[in-house]
Amino acid sequence: MKKEEIEKSYQLAKKQYAELGIDTTKVLKEMEKVVISLHCWQTDDVGGFEKPGAELGGGGIQATGNYPGKAKTIAQMRADLDKVLSLLPGKQRLNLHAIYGEFGGKLVDRDKIEVKHYQGWINWARKRKMGLDFNCTCFSHPLADDGFTLSSKNPKIRKFWVEHVKRCRLIATEMGKQLGTPSVHNLWIPDGSKDTPVDRFTLRKTLKKSLDEIFAVKYPKKYLKDSIESKLFGIGSESMVVGSHDFYMGYAVKNNTMITLDNGHFHPTEQVGDKISSILLYIDELLLHLTRGVRWDSDHVVAFNDELLLIAQEIVRAKALSRVNIGLDYFDASLNRVGAYVIGCRAAQMAFMYAMLEPWDTLVRFEEKGRTFERLSLLELLKTKPYGALWDYYCMKNNVPVGADYISEILKYEKEVLDKR
Repeated sequence: MKKEEIEKSYQLAKKQYAELGIDTTKVLKEMEKVVISLHCWQTDDVGGFEKPGAELGGGGIQATGNYPGKAKTIAQMRADLDKVLSLLPGKQRLNLHAIYGEFGGKLVDRDKIEVKHYQGWINWARKRKMGLDFNCTCFSHPLADDGFTLSSKNPKIRKFWVEHVKRCRLIATEMGKQLGTPSVHNLWIPDGSKDTPVDRFTLRKTLKKSLDEIFAVKYPKKYLKDSIESKLFGIGSESMVVGSHDFYMGYAVKNNTMITLDNGHFHPTEQVGDKISSILLYIDELLLHLTRGVRWDSDHVVAFNDELLLIAQEIVRAKALSRVNIGLDYFDASLNRVGAYVIGCRAAQMAFMYAMLEPWDTLVRFEEKGRTFERLSLLELLKTKPYGALWDYYCMKNNVPVGADYISEILKYEKEVLDKR
């Protein structure tokens, strides 16, 4: 599509939205607040670089598919990420797992990792003027084979994982300090039981003890933001997960720690978007891990669907963008991995833009006066508006491919780079 056509379509769309009291210029400005943290593990199917040819699995972690072109080195991963960034409008961050350090070909166990193992990533991010987020990696390790880490009744195992998470928080703090933007450290553990346990209480009491020890060390919030992530069930933890939503919700409220809402970690009939307005009443900030759940599997590429839209709408309606950290979390190995990034990130951005295009004041006025017919009619009318024209204009203004143009860019990269790996 030519620039003149995009501009003309946008002006027509701008006029239609103005008739509803929506200023599209302000919406485009507001989109600057939507910063997406890209999850590094889509590039290599959650393999990491603890050792050459790492193929991780276990602890509920499993990437399915064998599409060619997987990143096998950090250099390849960074090349893929640079390609992704070149195709995305708006602002992004990078979210690293601890297994993605630069260990120089030596095995550095997770209770021994240091800032120096991630300095290369800090330098990489600084050159791109973007922030880094971080995650402890409490899965796919011999000391996680029995399904318990921070909640383990074995003192040796528990101590190992407590030390690992402590070091991860220190590393994340240094990332935030060097890059001048707070690093979000997210804590997720796979601890749980395949069959029904009889002593849930001690397991959760032990997890609380571990968290208290980990968070006893305080870091400035201008460098580090802590978040804890729940899950309903996972592979090998079908009957009980120690770190349930109830457990972490209580801990987060009591300790004013962020809680992570991964919309693939709940029952398929739960509306994660509905939880946002409640949680923001009790804690300062929250973290999103956006994914797309399909039956029991939560790690499909994010798509612009009703679930994603509700999450974006609830944040925008609550005027809470400044209190929500947005990240992606999926690992689909069945399609072009660079393409998976671009589809998912653009879908998240589109959802937030669509949510910003609501005539909120008018809708609330209808709602408060019991005029539910008008409210529903207006919400339906919005679905007919030329939203795509605004999105295309946004992409053009950010100097990235418009419409389907990014598809050919990715296919070209696949032919010239990915197919040769």
